[in-house]
Amino acid sequence: MKKTAAIIVTYNRKELLAENIEHLLGQSLRSQMDIIVIDNASTDGTRESLQPHLQANEIIYLNTGANLGGAGGFQYGMRYAAEHHYDFLWVMDDDSMPSPNALEELLKWDQKLSGNYGFLSSKINWTDGSICNMNIQKVSISKKVTDFTSDCVPIVTGTFVSTFFPVERIFEFGLPIKEFFLWCDDLEYTRRISRKYPCYLINTSTVTHKSAGNIGSNIAADEYERLNRYCYAYRNEIYFFRREGIRGWSYCFCRLLLHLTRVILKAKDHRAERLKIILTSTWKGFFFHPEIEYVQTCYDFPEKGTHRSSIFSQDNGFPKPFATNHSFFGKI
Repeated sequence: MKKTAAIIVTYNRKELLAENIEHLLGQSLRSQMDIIVIDNASTDGTRESLQPHLQANEIIYLNTGANLGGAGGFQYGMRYAAEHHYDFLWVMDDDSMPSPNALEELLKWDQKLSGNYGFLSSKINWTDGSICNMNIQKVSISKKVTDFTSDCVPIVTGTFVSTFFPVERIFEFGLPIKEFFLWCDDLEYTRRISRKYPCYLINTSTVTHKSAGNIGSNIAADEYERLNRYCYAYRNEIYFFRREGIRGWSYCFCRLLLHLTRVILKAKDHRAERLKIILTSTWKGFFFHPEIEYVQTCYDFPEKGTHRSSIFSQDNGFPKPFATNHSFFGKI
């Protein structure tokens, strides 16, 4: 039987994580899935709150030893799953609440497509049942999906709220770029794959994203305390769009002008600082050239499930079992 690794990245949100795990435990194909929690060194008692699940042998818990951001956390978890011989990787944030048949539908479409795809992405709703605006997949670099009724819709990007990969794609395309830290790591990674393989939104697989709001990211409207997060967004987007050639640069330039204008006309406070973040972070993006890490397969790794319900934490950010010759990561 093929096995899926459900990979959840969390940081100081133990209540949402607990709800996410309950939804995963309620999956119709629970027996075909291992739940892997990647804890970015939370300080809110996340580890202690998971003790009942650990004692019940319901989850695998990995502590990164440091806050690697969403990008680093997903890279960490996907590396672990690939090296432990899982057949599929199902990645999501800790505030993702999959419906009971979400995994079943993804696996069903894996069979229908005969594995001929890069990734599958679930339909993402917000808490009121409407489409979650910040997670709408795209059919092109500049155009969002509008068809949420057809069972299967071609797309080019998706977010890590509920994305499903055959493990072969991880070996072929490498891992998410940990240096992104926050924002755009999922768009970059899914687009990296969709440039070669057809990819699809599966509307019959649904997930509720319990985000605080449903307006998406907006530097002109966001709270002052959250502004520093946008430094990653604008820097990372330059890396993302420049790979698309003239079309990518054109879209990026128009989008940048829109955001600058929005701040000037609509920002409620700290206009100068918001404009500075956009401009300086965009400039940094031109000099941002992170390397893509690859999982090598020239060694026999421990069988999947060997470390089930074990806890790994090491200062260098790798699980202890991988601090030996059993794991090498190539770069280009």
